[in-house]
Amino acid sequence: MKSLKNHLSLIVALFSILFTLQIFFIVDRAIISYEEGLKNDYSIIVIAKTSIATEKFLTMSKIIEDAEEISPEKVIERLKDDIKTKNLSLLRLALPKFYRLHLEHFPKPYEIEKLTKVLLKKPNITRVESFTKNHDTIYKLLLLFKGVIQVFSLAVFVVTSLLIFKEMRIWQFQHSERMSIMALFGAPVWLRSAVLFRLAIVDALVASVILMITFVILNTNTFIKFELGNIGIDIVLFDIVNDGLLLTGVALLLSLILATLLVIGHKEEA
Repeated sequence: MKSLKNHLSLIVALFSILFTLQIFFIVDRAIISYEEGLKNDYSIIVIAKTSIATEKFLTMSKIIEDAEEISPEKVIERLKDDIKTKNLSLLRLALPKFYRLHLEHFPKPYEIEKLTKVLLKKPNITRVESFTKNHDTIYKLLLLFKGVIQVFSLAVFVVTSLLIFKEMRIWQFQHSERMSIMALFGAPVWLRSAVLFRLAIVDALVASVILMITFVILNTNTFIKFELGNIGIDIVLFDIVNDGLLLTGVALLLSLILATLLVIGHKEEA
């Protein structure tokens, strides 16, 4: 019964670490997907005295992905009933040229500032509207969200690793008599500690399988996908090949490292 309890404690601890790590992966993918959506929605407005070839904007900065001219006809259409035809023609000639610039990625604040300076150096460009205030607010919120997730994941990792180490030490104490007898017969350290490494490997594999089953079920949950879709996020919650192999590797590596540290520490105490 005690053996089963120790197994369960170790499996739950490993599962907690793997679950937190996968949640971090999901949040990171969601943020990347959200940033992609922001990039598609975000643009910079440029006002110029005269026409500029849209291709020319691409040579001004590597961050500019595309440029398009904004037609003023919609504004003129609203005024045509109040202004004579002749004056409308003059207005068309007097109006500056408007351009919308699309960027390769959702920019950092310093990239916006740098791009604005580059554009304003052109004598033909009179104004650049980058919507800095709204952009900076969104960008800072993304950074804050990333930071909170990273701190939370690190805290869970440290606390749970200590718990795993403690469970392994209990398991070692339970088998200390058998290990001492083996030591009297000259068995090497790795052989005396084989039961500990077997515990680490088996429980790591079991925790990985449970995690895979959990996230395969969540990945097929239409409610979660629907809620993510409502905020414009379309991601894979769990890739059984890439995520599954990575998390299994993390579980095995962590368990073996902690078991090795425990064996080394026990050797030094002997």
